[in-house]
Amino acid sequence: MLGIDTNIFPHTAEVNEANHLVIGGCDAVELAQRFGTPLYVFDEITLRRKCREFVQEFVQRYPDSQVVYACKAYINPALARLFNQEGLGLDVVSGGELATAQKATFPMDKIYFHGNNKGRDELEMAVRLGVGRVVIDNLDEIELLNDVAKASGKAQAVLLRVSPGVDPHTHGHTTTGILDSKFGIPIQTGQAEEAVIQVMHASHLDPVGLHFHLGSPIFQMEPYQEAIEVTMAFAAAMRERHGLEIREFSPGGGFAIQYTEDKPPPRVAQYADTIVSALHENCKAPTLPPPKLILEPGRAIVGQAGVALYTVGAIKEIPGVRKYVSVDGGMGDNIRPAIYGAKYEAILANRMGDKNRERVTIAGKFCESGDILVEDVEIPHAGPGDTIAIPASGADCLSLASNYNAAPKPPIVLIKDGGAQLIRRRETFEDLMRCDLI
Repeated sequence: MLGIDTNIFPHTAEVNEANHLVIGGCDAVELAQRFGTPLYVFDEITLRRKCREFVQEFVQRYPDSQVVYACKAYINPALARLFNQEGLGLDVVSGGELATAQKATFPMDKIYFHGNNKGRDELEMAVRLGVGRVVIDNLDEIELLNDVAKASGKAQAVLLRVSPGVDPHTHGHTTTGILDSKFGIPIQTGQAEEAVIQVMHASHLDPVGLHFHLGSPIFQMEPYQEAIEVTMAFAAAMRERHGLEIREFSPGGGFAIQYTEDKPPPRVAQYADTIVSALHENCKAPTLPPPKLILEPGRAIVGQAGVALYTVGAIKEIPGVRKYVSVDGGMGDNIRPAIYGAKYEAILANRMGDKNRERVTIAGKFCESGDILVEDVEIPHAGPGDTIAIPASGADCLSLASNYNAAPKPPIVLIKDGGAQLIRRRETFEDLMRCDLI
């Protein structure tokens, strides 16, 4: 078999004698025929390797580390069970993600519950189920969660999410650690100190640490260094002034992956070196004893493991302007290009070896001019019925998917050693109308 670039595709990707893309021992063209398209394929080997890489790179540098998968990248019960097998915790941001973890019988004490506007019902659910940590995102949440914990007769362990005021130099829609953000309690305004005082006086809350999240994806190391320095200086001041003992600390996630050939991300080892070194430099006993380190990778675990498969339909060529190759999916299953300007690569999965290429734009089928999946990509001459594969599609695409234009969401298969397990079936029209009343 021929080789293929596995910096973007799953680790098991290759090309067979028929010039078809193969992932996890499965012919992608046959998968598309068997399950239909659009189809999302997750490679189990890549998923597990990514989990182990994060655990290994951080634990070998900082033994008291815990990797917690950020579910917003995408979660379902099958993946939750896989992450549990690999020793990861879960970062959830809604009652729905928490319910998914519950269905997978995920250990509740390894769950961190985030969110900037958690409802009382969600907090009651979290406390009732016994989640390990609730990450408090604002001053109002302190009183609300304390009331919920008090009513349940439990003391709830919490982290305070602070905003260090550091720009991670990523897309404005995914920047979260600056002062002007809906997320986190600002340090520089004095509100974070106010939160510390309030949470330490709350009768049924146990403040165990601090958290921040800068944004995603982050390609530079300096924002982590700066934010850790700011946050640990704050932690030391809070220990001195108010007796706050930091037993846990999380710098969030935001770790980048490679979407296109021209933009490789830092290695996991580089993130680990930067974060651990900054933590050691700023946490020294007796002033500030080193806390347990919590990491929250999401896209960096699932992004590369996922490949989206589509079938080519209509072709529209505007002489001297552009050639559109339309597929049977689009912004309904991957809205990232439309809202973030996200860039992807694309290949013709059923004719991998063809040398004659042309520049085209891959368009979706949805009723929006902005429904473009990949702009100006070079692929072999494509015609109706061909199979388009878009790599690095495992993160955010499915969790942001919608039923726009009343389109059913695609199925998902988990593949390994030539076997394909359906872990989410394709939605039907009946599914779309299940909640409607006449």
